[in-house]
Amino acid sequence: MNSTSIEKSPTFSPLYQQIKMLIMQGLQSGEWKPGELIPSEMDLAVRFKVSQGTVRKAIDELSSENLLVRRQGKGTFVATHHEPHVQFRFLRLKPDVGEASYPQNRIIELKRLRASSEIAQILDIKLGDPVVYFYRLQSFEGVPTMLDEIWLPGSIFKGLSAKRLEEHAGSMYSLFETEFNTRMIRAVEKVRAVLADERASELLRISRNSPLLSVERVAYTYADQPVEFRRGLYITEHFHYFNELT
Repeated sequence: MNSTSIEKSPTFSPLYQQIKMLIMQGLQSGEWKPGELIPSEMDLAVRFKVSQGTVRKAIDELSSENLLVRRQGKGTFVATHHEPHVQFRFLRLKPDVGEASYPQNRIIELKRLRASSEIAQILDIKLGDPVVYFYRLQSFEGVPTMLDEIWLPGSIFKGLSAKRLEEHAGSMYSLFETEFNTRMIRAVEKVRAVLADERASELLRISRNSPLLSVERVAYTYADQPVEFRRGLYITEHFHYFNELT
């Protein structure tokens, strides 16, 4: 981005919010990539021709949204899915006892399809556009616990394979960030209770009509672009779905 000054706007948005949006534009364009150091508050203040306090307030808000990370004595960095304090941010299923850990993945099916009207609308793509679909089983210490159906825009996730998904150690979103330059920054979920059908009961090794937690998620990258639709089924006998409201 070039040196930018803030002009008066009829929207009357607070000045720090305007600075926040300018920084977001830099993140979205890839000027500052995940894990990289962004300019200092003073440098940004000079660049945008505002006070350092205004820049600080914008950065504070971006940090609270897990888009930036402050490191004492080092500066402010672009957040990444590899960060220890955010690596379980999108893994909401927590064990009742013990620490959270990443499950083992088994990809049951992965294929490339044409987007149905439902998927096209959710992912904000055209009907018939290519999508990557995969169905996976996730286990903790060998115990099947989660089933996911996931749809991704094919134009973004070219080359994604079942082998790569299974071999990746860590969150799937860290893989997407590193290899496909796509960072998930927020998600919207719908949660309900359902009963296990025949396929789910077989894969999860439970009785048919056993209770399951169903979670539908749409995950977004910068500029509120949807880049993942997921339908998940979770066993909650020894786990709970954790969400923190702020």
